[in-house]
Amino acid sequence: MSPDRLAIHTFTNKPWSIGECIENYSRRGIGGISVWRETVAGEDLKSVRRHLDDSGLQKVSLVRGGFFTAIDQAARATAIESNRAALREAEALGLPMIVLVCGATIGQTPEENLDQIRDGIAALLPQAESAGIRLAIEPLHPVYAGDRSAVASLRDANDLAESLNHPLVGVALDVFHVWWETGLEAQIQRCAAADRLFAFHVCEFKPDFDHVLLDRGLPGEGVNASARIAKMVQAAGFSGLTEVEIFSRKYWSENQHDFLEKIIKSCEPI
Repeated sequence: MSPDRLAIHTFTNKPWSIGECIENYSRRGIGGISVWRETVAGEDLKSVRRHLDDSGLQKVSLVRGGFFTAIDQAARATAIESNRAALREAEALGLPMIVLVCGATIGQTPEENLDQIRDGIAALLPQAESAGIRLAIEPLHPVYAGDRSAVASLRDANDLAESLNHPLVGVALDVFHVWWETGLEAQIQRCAAADRLFAFHVCEFKPDFDHVLLDRGLPGEGVNASARIAKMVQAAGFSGLTEVEIFSRKYWSENQHDFLEKIIKSCEPI
């Protein structure tokens, strides 16, 4: 895959500022960008938007919203307000989609968590409709099901999106989180057939990781599932940019220009 068919999440190059991400991705011929809220925290969003507009990069998404669950109703209401703020940020930056990491609360059943997630997304839909911003549910690997997301498979994400049944609600599919699923190809086809396959992320799950969150691999490392799943996604008709989302203390400690070249090289076989 050529660089112009890639989009990179700004958190992938965490040491870089938003300006450095925009300039370096554009200079290297990367096709698009997904912006993490942490990267633009405290920035003048109007200035960032001008920079994005002038860069030629395709604006893919704002990352991330979600975390809807809580035992306390007041905490759930606070989460909704945080997501409303994310929608305003996405609108200000001209980003057409928000990726949702939906949340899970210790002490609640998966069903309770999923009900709260469904209610949380539904509460955002009027504002999302007004802004024309899509909401992409990202299923997470089951290792995170206790405290980060009760949406622990593509099947779960498909079921949730179907229950909401709204054209602005779909799925962001990340290889790291779904590589293990049996019947994955059928679930990808199910998602795409309903026009709900909104985004596709690549990186690799490393069974020998030294940190459950911050030791992801480049495509081709670890379980080496990116190319395999990319073929399924492409066969299902997905034509969007392939997004690179890697959290890695190892790679963050390197020269980020060198890391960017490694990303491009690792994505060539996809």
